[in-house]
Amino acid sequence: MRFVGIDPGTKTGFVALDSTGQVVKSKELTGIGTKDPRRMVTLIDEVIKHTDTEDLICVEGFGFSTQQGIMLGGIGWGLRMALFRRRMKYLEAAPGSLKKFASGKGNTGKDELAVHIYKRYGFEHSSDNVRDAYVLAQIARAIHNRHRDAFTHTKAQREVIETVLNPTPKSKKKKVK
Repeated sequence: MRFVGIDPGTKTGFVALDSTGQVVKSKELTGIGTKDPRRMVTLIDEVIKHTDTEDLICVEGFGFSTQQGIMLGGIGWGLRMALFRRRMKYLEAAPGSLKKFASGKGNTGKDELAVHIYKRYGFEHSSDNVRDAYVLAQIARAIHNRHRDAFTHTKAQREVIETVLNPTPKSKKKKVK
């Protein structure tokens, strides 16, 4: 079994870890060309080619303050539909949960997060998308091993595991009259 982290975006981070947590694959995927929908379709196809039906996958959830929301939503939902079509189950971790898992705080900046990832795991990469995917893969691994490794996780990591496994249901918005 592999543990896969995917940070979907126009530059998608992809990391696969083996059962011991060693990196099997780490790369940034961009698809072909610059014009959509071709770029989006080829990007999603590229991600799917790197996955296997036995993988435990953790995908970064949608951010709320992104400037490219529509584009990222298209890629994010396209990826989720492709995984669904292949009957591949995936977990979803919010951007703040990813940061909290690696650093203990949900609002850590990218540069500081890179330091935490290196200190905790010894992993370095020039792409923040790949670094995020690495943490997502570690979340998948931690969830799989949560009963065996419960005492090795920090309080923040245990909280993230619980949140990913049991997300809070979204409350219904009241209709405005």
